[in-house]
Amino acid sequence: QTKTGIALLYDEVSENAYDIQLKLTKEVLTIQKQDVVCVSGSDHSANHRTVTLHRQPVGGLGLSIKGGAEHKVPVVISKILKDQAADQTGMLFIGDAIIQVNGINVESATHEEVVHLLRNAGDEVTITVQYLREAPSFLKLPLGSPGPSSDHSSGASSPLFDSGLHLNGNSTNTAPSSPSSPIANEPKYEKRWLDTLSVPLSMARISRYKAGTDKLRSNAFEVLALDGVSTGILQFYTAQESADWLRAISTNISDLTLQNMKMANKCCSPSDQVVHMGWVNERFEGTDSSQLYKFKFLALKGSSFYIFSTPPVSTLDWVRAEKIYNLCEVLFKIHKLWLADDCWLQANLYLGIHQDFDLEDQRPYCFSVMVGHGKSHYFNVELGSELVVWEKSFQRAIFLELQRTGSKTYMCSWQGDTLCFTVDFALGFTCFDSKTKNVLWRFKFSQLKGSSDDGKTRVKLLFQNLDTKQIETKELEFQDLTAVLHCIHSFIAAKVASVDPVFIDSQSIARKYMYSN
Repeated sequence: QTKTGIALLYDEVSENAYDIQLKLTKEVLTIQKQDVVCVSGSDHSANHRTVTLHRQPVGGLGLSIKGGAEHKVPVVISKILKDQAADQTGMLFIGDAIIQVNGINVESATHEEVVHLLRNAGDEVTITVQYLREAPSFLKLPLGSPGPSSDHSSGASSPLFDSGLHLNGNSTNTAPSSPSSPIANEPKYEKRWLDTLSVPLSMARISRYKAGTDKLRSNAFEVLALDGVSTGILQFYTAQESADWLRAISTNISDLTLQNMKMANKCCSPSDQVVHMGWVNERFEGTDSSQLYKFKFLALKGSSFYIFSTPPVSTLDWVRAEKIYNLCEVLFKIHKLWLADDCWLQANLYLGIHQDFDLEDQRPYCFSVMVGHGKSHYFNVELGSELVVWEKSFQRAIFLELQRTGSKTYMCSWQGDTLCFTVDFALGFTCFDSKTKNVLWRFKFSQLKGSSDDGKTRVKLLFQNLDTKQIETKELEFQDLTAVLHCIHSFIAAKVASVDPVFIDSQSIARKYMYSN
């Protein structure tokens, strides 16, 4: 199914926006711009058309113009009167930039200079025109035909003056019709939407934020292909349109990612399957304490959590990850969702409506992944629905890994003795001498009643003796205490999930938010 619609392409350098048409298919997002093409007759290029107009006693040249050098845009035809001189040629269109009048170049002329020239050019006026594909939106030119039934531009007034080069007659904003009796072999022209850029959506990413900052673009976003090709900044007329397109493009990217995962999994063993992967933004601290965001590609595969700067497209790419962590030793945490009771605020954020409050240094859909040695990675995604998927995927990937491995053993020490500490899915916690392998103590998961640590290497585990009901304290020292604590947390969560899957679902912060909205 193909989705089409009108949007604006914003140029950050000139700060102008141009009308475009978007065409979305399952695999590609195409940007189209209007142009005038020769559809029959002479085969010469439609880039420059030279047309002779015969001034009429009633209606004059039958057109209006807008723009000029003082506005840093060419003079363009802004209206064409039906059945008048300009319309009858069948070769002039709204949006045509006037290049010459009777052989005089007017590309750098002001509005008034062109008006004067046209009005005093005699009864037979020869003009050379070229269709302006990137007409700034402030000109408020109607898109004409072909186009949407409800035109965005025609209802708004332009700050630029329309000079009508006609006498009497009512102007219309429709595209010019062909002359009633065209001359044989005369070229015939039409205004059409032409493909100018196609962005493949496989492994593509979306950004609603100004590059590297926390500043959310209003009703706008950018789509970047795997090879770095960008759509540019796509602006929409309403928050609802922006949200609809964002969801549609995001859905297609997700579907293609799922296909890529299935292809990758055909080449992997059952114990090394990809559970989920996708683009996120990772936050870094700048040298001046500012917050910078960089695109990262995350993957949950087999026993590992991967962080890439670019997606893995071949089996060899998996060893080129920036970071690889053992899934048993990471802790996923929803970092910022602005839950509270303010669903109205959440809904508005989702749609990009934020005129009434400051969003400058905040991103709503954030999670952190805590790793070993007390370190963590802080990520942000573009949509609340993506946050739900990441939360669920981390739970599933960790659970599958724990089911596969069954247990995890760490070297530790206490009072000079070198010991081994094992967390086992079936048996719980076991501590034994690393040399003799003699078991020093063993407790079930249900016997763990609490713990405390010094934030460095030492932990106290509080177990309840089943016979005496007394609490027994066991102290141990680990080289990477954080990894061990995360592992214990993962095993307990997996144990609970195996007994009561509904309980784990009920603890999902992101899903609670999504369903409440």
